[in-house]
Amino acid sequence: MDTLGENELRLMQGLAQQVMAQRPELVNGDASVGELAWVWAKDVDALGRFWRHRLWFADGRLAAWGWAHLPYRVPRGDGSFREAGTANLIWQTHPDRPELLAEILEWYDGAAAGADRSLTVQSGDVRARAIVTAHGYAFDTEAGADDGSWVQFNARELTEVPDPVLPEGFRFLSAADMPAEEAVRAHRDAWHPSGFTVAAFERVRRTWPYRADLHPLVAAPDGTLAATAIIWLDEATRTAEFEPVGTHRDFRRRGLGTALQLHGMRLAKAAGATRMLVACLGAPAHPAARDLYYGVGFHPFTRDLPQIKPAR
Repeated sequence: MDTLGENELRLMQGLAQQVMAQRPELVNGDASVGELAWVWAKDVDALGRFWRHRLWFADGRLAAWGWAHLPYRVPRGDGSFREAGTANLIWQTHPDRPELLAEILEWYDGAAAGADRSLTVQSGDVRARAIVTAHGYAFDTEAGADDGSWVQFNARELTEVPDPVLPEGFRFLSAADMPAEEAVRAHRDAWHPSGFTVAAFERVRRTWPYRADLHPLVAAPDGTLAATAIIWLDEATRTAEFEPVGTHRDFRRRGLGTALQLHGMRLAKAAGATRMLVACLGAPAHPAARDLYYGVGFHPFTRDLPQIKPAR
């Protein structure tokens, strides 16, 4: 079994930087700098044994990669289970080497043999759409439906960011101000049920480009951490990304999410970012997060087209 380690992850993030700089509409939603850091760091200890990966090089530089997540079932610690019955492929090719997707798919067939296979392509990636179709994939009508689980990527320029306004008694903090246990509790309260642990967060904190000062939180008057977000800043492209963003279930509909995002964008701008990204469910049946992001100035610039290929 191959192990996806920090060195390989950093190479994959480097390719994400190149694609973001040259053809941002081709960045797969799961393959941005921040998304790669977050998914790998929080899950490698629990799910790493279900992962397979391969890197393709051209002239000594990374030109493409594939990261297969095989079916799994693991306990969360509260008696529930986290599971997936279908293999999923995260992938990226350099804009100059789109044909390498065909090789990635051949490798994925072997890595996920015997399992139903899923992946996504971006709506504007015409070449990738043709390649996956030729390889036996079809649009996933369930995941891609108006009530499905497909994701859209949203962007916002950081030229003007309004001042955030919190309800009386609430205040902004950062993860640099508190023990790891408190930041983990904030995440778990916002994303219940969650298997996020202190050990996973410690790995997140060691993963590039995490910065504690770009991990803002909102504290309620009683000290409860009521909202949390992590901002991943790529200084090379001056792009920052929210992943994740969440509000404690007892403090929703009070404007905390709006205030936290505005505060976060001001932090990102002060750190050098000129553009902000955030992903969310894009289907019309799931408007909550999308409307929240639209309300602070985000607009959609690409979306996932989920694809599926049944096991033979």
